[in-house]
Amino acid sequence: MKRIGYVLTAVISLTGAGAYISLVPAHADGAATPVFDVNQMPAGYRDWKVVSVAHEAGNLSDLRAVLGNDIAIKAYREGKLPFPDGAIIARLAWKYVPSEENNKVFGREQSFVAGDATNVQFMVKDSKKYAATGGWGFAQFNDGKPVDAAGLGGCFACHVPVKDRDYLFTRYAP
Repeated sequence: MKRIGYVLTAVISLTGAGAYISLVPAHADGAATPVFDVNQMPAGYRDWKVVSVAHEAGNLSDLRAVLGNDIAIKAYREGKLPFPDGAIIARLAWKYVPSEENNKVFGREQSFVAGDATNVQFMVKDSKKYAATGGWGFAQFNDGKPVDAAGLGGCFACHVPVKDRDYLFTRYAP
């Protein structure tokens, strides 16, 4: 339980810091780096295994589930860095809301649940295609629709502080 608290604290701190960064990754010639060039979420991602969960406080105030495809889960379990090409990590987020129904049972406000979905984000490892962004491509979907490259401009810059962990905030929570 203590370990989950440390993981949650790290995720919250690093994500909050990243929210203030708005740098767009670029090539030496000044052209924007492709971030993630697909318009669909990976098939079956909701069936992937759980890497970890988190609560983001502050302005976002959301609950998050981090999932990984089989390649990502194997790398997490083996502690393999850098992650191999083909690894995909998904982050699903929902509003963090109190559960009035549960709180009535408990007699006080202590229960929070996932409310409306906010977005789904993906990191895709392809060390050649995304060499300029640490080997990772980034995507975000709001209401099932992809966010354009301009909306993803800060993704890589946000992950730079965790370069030593192959740009991954989330640690595996078995």
